[in-house]
Formats: sequence, structure tokens, C-alpha cells
Amino acid sequence: MKTAQDFILEIPVLKYNDLITRARQILRDDRFREVYVVDGKKNLLGYIDIRDSLRVTATKSNVTVEGFVREAPSASPTDSIEQVAKTMKEFRTDSAAVVSPKPHLVGGILLADLFPVIISRNELHGTVGSRMSGKVVTVSPAEELQKIYPMIVESGFYVFPVVRKKQLVGIISRRDLISSRRVRSAIAHHAHTTIEDAMTTDVVTIGPGEDIATAAELLVKYDVSLLPVLEEGDLVGVVNRHDVLAALA
Repeated sequence: MKTAQDFILEIPVLKYNDLITRARQILRDDRFREVYVVDGKKNLLGYIDIRDSLRVTATKSNVTVEGFVREAPSASPTDSIEQVAKTMKEFRTDSAAVVSPKPHLVGGILLADLFPVIISRNELHGTVGSRMSGKVVTVSPAEELQKIYPMIVESGFYVFPVVRKKQLVGIISRRDLISSRRVRSAIAHHAHTTIEDAMTTDVVTIGPGEDIATAAELLVKYDVSLLPVLEEGDLVGVVNRHDVLAALA
């Protein structure tokens, strides 16, 4: 039976006096949505996420991470992966710190790595419609790309369906913003770039009447964190990994 220690990764960490711009640099890596903060002995003090790092918009700043640190989700190496996933669900994070003995940080675990194993060995109950979120934050393809970062801060979401005349035409995520050098340059130089210029148009969707287990399989197969839910062509919700975890038997 796999436990937390089978999924431990070496993760970048910060100290209280590190600059918030350093945190933002780390969080540009698509693998990390949270970064953990430690003291001089590498004891866990907390974490900050990408929303915190984006609150300071200047490219050069003497603001440190200290004022942004919050309580961190943590696990021991011997915890089951279901226990670790439950902790992530409670904190609404996509990672957890591994400490042994508490509070010494030995690494981190990503939900994306646990998710395929969890759904393969646990029964899922319910339909997509019973588990999805019906409160969807959408954007228009004609809007400025610069708008996405403030939306991440305000909403706490990292992926946004792109809608034109009530029809889904694409999806825009943090991954889209950081994977293209052209897009990163446009954002840095405040160039006129629209969401349509950077969005993904090949979108995997699902219907509200489908089993939540089907949604889980699609999330794994296509390595995405969110599926738009369509009913008769209309966007009625979204379902993500945390929604699936809520359906565990």
C-alpha cells in the first residue's frame, strides 16, 4: 500500500525574509501553486500561494513573504495518500508539506501525482451535476490578457472558461500564461494581447449527467485540473480534482 513517502518531491522553499518577487519566480513553474516557508533549521512555518505573490505587482520590490504566510497543510511520511488528499481538500491546496519529525520539512507532495492512484483504488459516487461547482467565473476572448492575474487574486481560481455569446470557445489557465514566451513577454511589456491570443481551444468537456468517475478519468487522461460542464451547449458548471475527491466512498 503506497503512503506519502512514495510521492515525496524535493520542493523549493522560502524563508521569512525572502522577497515576494522570489516567491513569484518560483510559482511561475507550472508544477507549483504553493511554496512553503521554513526557518533556519528548515522547520515548517507555513506557505504562500500564487495569489499572494501576485498581490505585489511591481517587478522589483523590497516586500518580503513574512506578511503573507498562512498555516500549511502537512502530512507525515507514513500517512496514507487518502489522508494526504483529505488534508489538501480541507486546505483547498494542490500540495501538502511532508514533515518528519514535526515540524521539520522533508519535501512536498502534489495532488496531481496522488490523484490517479487515489481514483484507481477508491469507489466514486454521484454524478458530475451533484459534485460540480455552478458558480463559474468566465472571461471573454476579447478581453485583455492582463486581466487574468487580477482575476486569479480576486477569485482564487487558476483556470477560466472563455465564453462568447454564452458559448464555450476555449479555456485560459495559468499554464497558458507561463508556457509561451510570447505571452510572457506581452504581459511583462503590457502589450495589447487578448485572451483569445493565448487560450486553449481544444477543450475537454463533460455533461452534468455523467458519472463523477468519468470526470476523474478524463482529468487524468488529459492531465487537466478542471473540466467545463456543458448541458445542451450551455456552460452550467465546472468540475475539478477537489470536487472528485469529495465523491470518494
